[in-house]
Amino acid sequence: MNYKIVNNNTGATYFLNEKEKINFFIKNKEQNYNETNLTEQRRIRINKMLDIVAQLAIVGASILATLIYIQNY
Repeated sequence: MNYKIVNNNTGATYFLNEKEKINFFIKNKEQNYNETNLTEQRRIRINKMLDIVAQLAIVGASILATLIYIQNY
């Protein structure tokens, strides 16, 4: 997993993997930093795109079914 660590006081940004993050917080206090899980954010973004594609496919299929029904009527 990849993490984005931002210092709340200085705004310094660090991009760390899981092992580096553990070592980083051994040396630094965790309350001074804002931690973001980049792997989870990427997964959420991909899932949102897949949901949109699925919704568009359903709408497209219903429009196609309606057109076929009208044509055969």
